[in-house]
Amino acid sequence: MQRIATFRKGGVHPSDRKALSSSCAIEQLPMPVELIVPLSQHLGAPATALKQKGDTVEIGEKIGKASGFISADIHSPATGTIKEVRKVTLANSVACDAYVITVDNDAEPKQWEYHPFRALDAQEILAIVQDMGVVGTGGATFPTHVKLMVPKGKSVDALVVNGVECEPYLTADHRLMLEKTEHILDGIMIVAQATKPKKIIIGVENNKPDAIQALRAAINMADYPITVEPLKVKYPQGDEKQLLKATIGREIPSGKLPIDVGAVVLNVGTAYAIFEAVVLRKPLIDRVVTVSGEAISTPKNLRVPIGTKVFDLLSFCNGTSRQPEKMISGGPMMGFAFFDDQTPVTKGTSGVLALDHQKEHDAPTTACISCGRCVAVCPMGLQPTKLNKLIEHARYEDAMKLNLMDCKECGCCAYTCPAHLPLVHAMKIGKKMGRK
Repeated sequence: MQRIATFRKGGVHPSDRKALSSSCAIEQLPMPVELIVPLSQHLGAPATALKQKGDTVEIGEKIGKASGFISADIHSPATGTIKEVRKVTLANSVACDAYVITVDNDAEPKQWEYHPFRALDAQEILAIVQDMGVVGTGGATFPTHVKLMVPKGKSVDALVVNGVECEPYLTADHRLMLEKTEHILDGIMIVAQATKPKKIIIGVENNKPDAIQALRAAINMADYPITVEPLKVKYPQGDEKQLLKATIGREIPSGKLPIDVGAVVLNVGTAYAIFEAVVLRKPLIDRVVTVSGEAISTPKNLRVPIGTKVFDLLSFCNGTSRQPEKMISGGPMMGFAFFDDQTPVTKGTSGVLALDHQKEHDAPTTACISCGRCVAVCPMGLQPTKLNKLIEHARYEDAMKLNLMDCKECGCCAYTCPAHLPLVHAMKIGKKMGRK
């Protein structure tokens, strides 16, 4: 009997709702007439603007320069003219400057040339990944070149690739694994060339048997030293700490990183972006986005230019069949609710969801009954109910002493709370105030 690995502590089993879009092949969204390209699409400092109003830009041209060690370059996703530079508020509530680009749809299509990667050394690979503005596409948007830097004195025992996609509704990574299998594997081998791991594992939840089969077939064909590990369907299996527990049995200590336990974790979408960056010298200027939810007329997986407005995504999917209760960027557990259909797609936008009205959301918030459900499902072993009470009473230092910063904001506690307490919101406030 085949072993189905998973993490042991906590976790929940929300309805995955993936059938809405899992069979939808990736379609190319026609280039919109206008794009909004933010200068803050990554964890860390916003990029510094290199262009101004009235300038012409070409597809792939660098238009924003990383302004710190934890930062990333920004490139133009289309050829056109900068109509204006203005402030925008993204779905995650980050306010930043953005280029509004009027697209020249008569421009010649860009031809990306092939570059062999086998002879590149680690520093050359990292330099290209940095220059192409690659960040984590799973949602965290951590600059990838920084993640792949192995500190002096440390080594990589395991390169673990995240093909889990445990959030409900989202199927972008699933479709990538089916349709861009060889390119993802090449991207993984490029990372292996830079980090020199002793073993390489791709973790995929067991509800994607077609992806597991496709990956294994392509691995055998290419004779790559990669193992595909089927994982139990459980949220948040895709979090890097839970993924490492499930695949290599190692736990990241509080305040530490995967490299501290000899691991590097990478999303399959990021591996594909690395392939395009190193082999094609193509910056991260587009990505696959799942447009789904019960209120979407025709759910789809779309390859879209960075900066595409949500309005254009919805229009291509025949709009909404009814008024959605909520629009979410990302998944329903960890994504961000927003209301403006002019909100742009960024490097970290894995999905745009239009969710239907659900009766359970009408239930009022009541007092905590100390049932312990939030404690039982917390994958980090925290005490959400106690942390919530401390934060409510502005005892932020005490909350920090109870390892508040270890909270992943995964939403398991709020999902299972019978009192419908806004626990994740409280954790976010507690972290912000605790840092101050």
